[in-house]
Amino acid sequence: MTGKTLSQVLALDAVTCSAVFALGVFATGFVAGLTGLPDGVISAGGWICLAAAALLAFLAVKPSRGLLWLAILGNAGWVLASIAVYVVFLDRLTQIGHTVVLVQIAGVALFTVLELRGIGAVRARPAIV
Repeated sequence: MTGKTLSQVLALDAVTCSAVFALGVFATGFVAGLTGLPDGVISAGGWICLAAAALLAFLAVKPSRGLLWLAILGNAGWVLASIAVYVVFLDRLTQIGHTVVLVQIAGVALFTVLELRGIGAVRARPAIV
């Protein structure tokens, strides 16, 4: 993967995180009703995505190996947490909720793999002392 392609992946990841932030924070009740997830889960996910979107947008412009590893680990953690949310709220999810949670798990897992493949495109930089 080239540095340009990695930047495009990171930018797309940032955009999707921004969308989850906007929906999770500004349309909490609507999304909760649509999916069957509790308001608190929707809202917390939105706020987490705000921080992730900022990091990913920064990385899309100025890649850094250390911060990219942070983003990769964050995405992997999101996938694991989403699986836990799915299992815990399995009986509360609507049909749309099942679809949304499973699709976002697959999407974030794909971003994780792509970003992991792109780590080689980021040159190691010496630490600032």
